[in-house]
Amino acid sequence: MEEDKDFLRQDNNYRSLKAFQKAECIYDVTFYFAHKYLKPGDRTIDQMVQAARSGKQNLAEGNIDGITSREMELKLTNVNRASLHELLLDYEDYLRVRGLEQWKYDDPRCIQTRAFCKTHLDSAVYREKIKERSDETIANIAITLIHQCDVLIRGLIEWKKRDFKERGGIKEEMYRARREWQQRNGYGGQRGQYGANRHNGQYGTDGQKPIQPIQPNSPKE
Repeated sequence: MEEDKDFLRQDNNYRSLKAFQKAECIYDVTFYFAHKYLKPGDRTIDQMVQAARSGKQNLAEGNIDGITSREMELKLTNVNRASLHELLLDYEDYLRVRGLEQWKYDDPRCIQTRAFCKTHLDSAVYREKIKERSDETIANIAITLIHQCDVLIRGLIEWKKRDFKERGGIKEEMYRARREWQQRNGYGGQRGQYGANRHNGQYGTDGQKPIQPIQPNSPKE
């Protein structure tokens, strides 16, 4: 059966979103960092990994749920953003309490990292390169990725808001799809130009008079 591309599209590809690709990089970096530099049994390991996971999974779930619910899509996308901010604080805490440096925005290392992260969205690249970096450097790479992902998510939320205002939600989409189908098939419904027999109300396709709807009894004078 051929898919109707104009109604409830099923081809939402969240993997093509730059925000998702960057969120996947953040997860892979965090998984390595947490298990490499935090002590076994430290609850922060699970907290950081789960925050990074939520930052990725909710973006995918929201993208799929958005097929039928714009409200749920916006909620989950914002949950994704909130999870990444939780993770950001964990990285900042790690650096601060250990006396390590969080690179300033105009630091040459930060500038170089921003340029690299902006053009590299393959998580395999980060998994390979962080093996040669210190905990301070990896934490700053993760912080850079989180800030960049946050910008992408904010842009995604704004786009979804504009799209909702222009196109509406599932109810409006269902109504438009129904009306377009009726127009293509010459069927206007009970209140359209033609009745349920798709003709002018006199004769059906077999030459017989269409069945008339039962009228309620007229009130007595």
